[in-house]
Amino acid sequence: MSPLDHRDLDRLRIDLESDRVERKASAADANKLRRNICAFANDLPGHGLPGVVFIGVEDDGGCARITIDDQLLTKLAAMKDDGNIMPMPSLVVQKHIFAGCEVAAIVVEPSRSPPVRYRGRVWVRVGPTVRQATAEEEQRLSERRRAGERPFDQRPAQGATAKDLSLKYFEAHYLPQAMAQDVLADNRRSPDQQLRSLRLLVDDVPTWGALLGLGRDPQSWIPGAYVQFLRIDGTEITDPIRSQRVLTGRIEDELRQLDELLKLNISVRTEVATVFRERRSPDYPVAALQQLARNAVMHRSYEGTNAPVQVYWYSDRVEVRSPGGLYGRVTPDNFGSGAVDHRNPLVAEIMHHLGFAQRFGLGIPLARRELRQNGNPEPEFDFGPTHVVVTVGAAP
Repeated sequence: MSPLDHRDLDRLRIDLESDRVERKASAADANKLRRNICAFANDLPGHGLPGVVFIGVEDDGGCARITIDDQLLTKLAAMKDDGNIMPMPSLVVQKHIFAGCEVAAIVVEPSRSPPVRYRGRVWVRVGPTVRQATAEEEQRLSERRRAGERPFDQRPAQGATAKDLSLKYFEAHYLPQAMAQDVLADNRRSPDQQLRSLRLLVDDVPTWGALLGLGRDPQSWIPGAYVQFLRIDGTEITDPIRSQRVLTGRIEDELRQLDELLKLNISVRTEVATVFRERRSPDYPVAALQQLARNAVMHRSYEGTNAPVQVYWYSDRVEVRSPGGLYGRVTPDNFGSGAVDHRNPLVAEIMHHLGFAQRFGLGIPLARRELRQNGNPEPEFDFGPTHVVVTVGAAP
């Protein structure tokens, strides 16, 4: 994050000529705030410097005299990872007091993976105006991305071609989820141009993420990109195996197969609560297991390993093992507290568009809540350099 100290922000606040600043008297219009965040992340002018959205500042730089409290700061910070802006922007939210005026500053870094979209639309800043990007401007942003270092899932899979992707699946299923309907209706670009715009194609070569999400045969390119499911009749790995499945295909195929397996293997105990009412108590809440498994698929390492995601269902517990340790700013201390960093930002984006991730950073907290409400013990986590394992005990 480029450093902007208190004095830097004060200078930007009153610089009425700067196109790196947006001033808002209040945070009432969340849509406009997100458009500005998206535009600053795209950095169409190519400043390479952060843009700032000031809350509590009038158009002329004067004080709007609003209260900046923790609730507002939390609301603003949540715009980063609520899934509306993709790929997820890099930003910080700060409270400052300038000459007695309380101000919230949203400091937005230029994205390394443009174009960035808010609800399927690319927004850019041209002078003082924020508007939707033209096709030519999107192309400029895409070309700029090629010069930057990409994470594994956004790198071209050398040897693959667009024929290795299911264009029928892309056009009929994925594209309508990834782009706004009115943008699609007015879209005259070719499938190749659309694939490039969504970071799925680089110089006519599919990215690794595209093969995982849209590939005709993803496992032929990434052999470990599957889920191994074992139902074990006992508490040890050496006990008899009741059933086993290898879940392959595109990301959506794997996750839908896994959802069905989770539902089929859950046992429900019926208890008589009163003479007239029965209570059905599952040994595991399916929503919790779904969140944990999806988290493993999203954040696993796909590079340098042929290990699958493993879901092992014992008689007293379920273990979910993800290849690759914790990534980036996520540590054992802040894991599961909402801290977010993506080893695979394109995979995360694909899963979001397909409906498997509504808001980033909430998978583990949601799983914990579901387990607690169902009476299961707190999940246990094992963090290693090459794995993350979560163990969930059955409800008593």
